[in-house]
Amino acid sequence: MKKLDEAFAILAQIPIPLSVKMIPLEESAGRITARPVFATYSVPEVHLAAMDGIAVRSEDTLGASEQSPVTLPDATRINTGNVVPGEYDAVIMIEDVWIEGTTYTIRKPTSPWQHVRPAGEDIAESEMVVPSSHRIRPSDIGALAAYGVTEMPVLGFRAGLIPTGSELVLPGTKPGPGQVVESNTRMAASWLTSLGGECTRYPLTPDQPDVIRSIVQKVAKENDLVIISAGSSAGTKDYTADVIAELGEVLVHGVAIKPGKPVILGKIGNIPVLGLPGYPLSALTVLREIATPLVRISGIPVPEPGIISARLTSTLHSDAGTDEFVLLSVGRIGPSWVATPLSRGSGVQMSAVRSNAYLRIISSLEGYEAGETVPVTLNVSEVQAEESILVTGSHDPVIDHLAELVRREHVELHSNHVGSMGGLIALKRNDCHAAPIHLLAPNGDYNIPFLEKYLPREEVSLICVAGREQGIVSREGFSLEDLPGRSFINRQKGSGTRMLLDHELKLRGISKDEIPGYDREATTHIGVALAVKTGEADAGLCVYSAAHALGLPFVPVAQERYEIAIRREHMEDPRIQAIVGAIRSPRFKEVLNNLGGYDDSITGVLRQVP
Repeated sequence: MKKLDEAFAILAQIPIPLSVKMIPLEESAGRITARPVFATYSVPEVHLAAMDGIAVRSEDTLGASEQSPVTLPDATRINTGNVVPGEYDAVIMIEDVWIEGTTYTIRKPTSPWQHVRPAGEDIAESEMVVPSSHRIRPSDIGALAAYGVTEMPVLGFRAGLIPTGSELVLPGTKPGPGQVVESNTRMAASWLTSLGGECTRYPLTPDQPDVIRSIVQKVAKENDLVIISAGSSAGTKDYTADVIAELGEVLVHGVAIKPGKPVILGKIGNIPVLGLPGYPLSALTVLREIATPLVRISGIPVPEPGIISARLTSTLHSDAGTDEFVLLSVGRIGPSWVATPLSRGSGVQMSAVRSNAYLRIISSLEGYEAGETVPVTLNVSEVQAEESILVTGSHDPVIDHLAELVRREHVELHSNHVGSMGGLIALKRNDCHAAPIHLLAPNGDYNIPFLEKYLPREEVSLICVAGREQGIVSREGFSLEDLPGRSFINRQKGSGTRMLLDHELKLRGISKDEIPGYDREATTHIGVALAVKTGEADAGLCVYSAAHALGLPFVPVAQERYEIAIRREHMEDPRIQAIVGAIRSPRFKEVLNNLGGYDDSITGVLRQVP
């Protein structure tokens, strides 16, 4: 294995052969100019009036004053944009002219070329409009069109993408057991297109060496860059490295990055070849950390992402000797940026969807501690990151619908499902803006006793989302009393749902030791219902809306108060106000009623602690 910098230094010796293509001007926004572009004519081509008034000879206006007005011997009416006749060299605003029949009188002189747009004022024929290596902007397109340009010479490259794997099926096909929807080449095509590539995705290729060899040979002849998806590991059906070696040369097989370690860097002739790992987040890392810099050094400018300093909400351990890339949700809390790590699993594509930043843990480090300030790379603009709200705590399907409602107010809700107690601790540390909780106290009250205990002397507001029904989800209609001896899927320690379960089991005298799978955890209500639906468990405890969404029987156990805790100091934040407004909106109550299992009579009620 090579370190990332070493591997890229090797790959940089075979840049992508770029080509120049003429494309219609209106399709060129975002592309890079291959050479300078010049105006085909002057703008304006002749002298034009810049004002409504009269065209005059400036020498005829000499001596004009309030005391000695001058009646002009020769002048003509003219409007803005009209051609100034050749015998005149100035325009006087109509407001400064006294008109009597066909004569014009003025009371102050004018200078040559006053209120005249001279020929070539904007640009002269053959003058350069944009230089080479320039990223074309929409405003450029308007100007280029005005200057007579209809086609643009842009830099680009042809990328051929080959999906390999006998287990692959096309998007739109529901995968059967052992099958996977092919998505990596679609992600790669979109990524490379944004960098100026013209991408061709080739047909699904089974795990057969002869077939792979034939298609790779064809693609290398037709393109400037070859991307082979999957088959880069060391399994019995991983043939990518062998095929590249037969047709060209494997330069690097294995780079010390995580995710993305099995990546292959090679060449066939002078064409660079990348073997992407099959896991989506591994492929994403290779596209971002290897393919993008390769495009840049090949001659296409690629904007550098923004970097901010953010406080890390949890400890991240990493293996020394490996550069690890961790996806994050970042948001500004008060004056500081806060970063919450997302799932580090290579196959968890939703981490990429939910992230707005990432952290590189360099190979010489073994990680970062919670609370450390770290350099974070944004994968959105800083303005968009400013719209983020970090919501950490208990999961409920309705949070996704709330996120959709506040998006209309330019607020982006990033939720992290760590359970109610996890949310409470995050709120205590100021690691989130808001914490959804549903913690049942021994006195029967929800949430306030826990806030008073864990955030003493802190001023906190509780906005009620709804009363919600929790119950047993199963395929057979089990009740709580039926759980002993049944395989179970639980929520994580510290979640309000698990605390509710323990409370109800104690009331009925049922020991958790009687329930197989009590210690097996899911982080969401949908996760619980899905485990039951797929037969991985006989039963679980979740909200009605999750069971209903998957068409499963549901036996109610209790109704609880689901609220969002927010520090009082943040309540006037416009993003928080958008959340409160959305919860209190008629549309949100419609959502609750459509999902089912919610009591909206307390929705929007605000409680204060203390």
